[in-house]
Amino acid sequence: MSKYKQLFRGTTFSSKSSKEIEILKDHLFCINSDGMIEKIVAPEDADYPLLLDAYQGKDNFQQLADGQYVLPGFVDLHVHAPQWAQSGTALDIPLYDWLNTYTFPLESKFSDLDFALEVYDDLVRTLLANGTTTALYFATVHKEASLLLARICAEKGQRGLVGKVVMDDPEQNPENYRDEDTLTALADTEQFILAVKELSTTTKQGVFPVVTPRFIPSCTDEALQGLGALAEKYDAYVQSHCSESDWAHGYVRDRFRKNDAFALHDFGLLRDKSVMAHCNFLSDDDADLFAETGTAVAHCPISNAYFANSVIPVAHLHEKGVEIGLGTDISGGFSPSLFDNVRQAVMSSRMLEDGVNPALPAKDRGVPGSRITVNEAFYLATAGGGESLSLPIGRIQENYAWDVQIIDTKLPSARLPIFDQNEDLHDVFQKIMYLTRPENIREVWVQGEKVHSR
Repeated sequence: MSKYKQLFRGTTFSSKSSKEIEILKDHLFCINSDGMIEKIVAPEDADYPLLLDAYQGKDNFQQLADGQYVLPGFVDLHVHAPQWAQSGTALDIPLYDWLNTYTFPLESKFSDLDFALEVYDDLVRTLLANGTTTALYFATVHKEASLLLARICAEKGQRGLVGKVVMDDPEQNPENYRDEDTLTALADTEQFILAVKELSTTTKQGVFPVVTPRFIPSCTDEALQGLGALAEKYDAYVQSHCSESDWAHGYVRDRFRKNDAFALHDFGLLRDKSVMAHCNFLSDDDADLFAETGTAVAHCPISNAYFANSVIPVAHLHEKGVEIGLGTDISGGFSPSLFDNVRQAVMSSRMLEDGVNPALPAKDRGVPGSRITVNEAFYLATAGGGESLSLPIGRIQENYAWDVQIIDTKLPSARLPIFDQNEDLHDVFQKIMYLTRPENIREVWVQGEKVHSR
């Protein structure tokens, strides 16, 4: 019998498809030394009693307690790491004013590595405690502080995809917070890519460099072209903002006479490893281009309620074959929890379908076919995020990483309303998605290593 590093026994919830949940009740999950799920064994399988006899009572066997369930770790596709320091503030002003009055002055402070260490260490710890096992991070323009964030992810065991932000246009960025010039921005980005690639060779779960133009308004044409070339040269991930708000979408239209999607594509920034945040104003042609290039959307439902001036048509984009995952957008989104964003994704989709203006007749008020279920929102936070990053994460399935969160529904201080021990497990899943608080997340594992416990 194979020698596994870990064996877990319990009930799991995972996405079978974008609309359907797969429940594996009382299965065995065999984790190899690489942190991958090598084998899943059902109670009726012949190996089941043999594995139990071999592993029960050993240090590397874990039996989930009554009322505990396993979910895949969450994949957060959009986090502004430095903005954790302002999360929950200044959400009542327009995006342009928010950036220039609050955000850029804060991000400029990350030239101080002691300050960066304090914020980034707390952020990564907080996201892990909220069940986020993989995060796609915007850092700042500062190369050394951005490298520090990647090192913190590596040390704490989170799978981090980190971008040194590029903001080189002197006409569009504050004097005290921008790249020195275009050549420096590109040189720092290349050095950052090489350093993170070297760091990743010593990191079990992987850390990855990400080419990161903040958004088109912050970058010169020369920088955008150079970043596209670096993404191609190093086969690197790419992230940016795309068609987020009326102001941002309109700015690109005025500058290039085309939408964000096509402008970014012209610079070589839409590719299979690209993730674009928000995308609320994508046209059908934009969506087709995303599907054709393999570019994914990071849907940020809480942030969109504050800054995007619209509700993204998730169901419509999925129908067009666009990959979509979920993002917190700290701090445009105030919560570090993807549970909160799952809930908001469902609510926002219902508002889009039903409409919100009672002065209109009900039949004219909304966009039919827009609602998504909690199953679909859970998919966005897990498997959808994994597919967006082209990584074997986000599912509890053989040959996927053991990235999981163990949820305790019977915790005395945060007990979920499950009173019938024979309650349908689909109903239990829904209660977990709507009612879980951070204290219910008892353990978090990334690539077969425990990275958080309560």
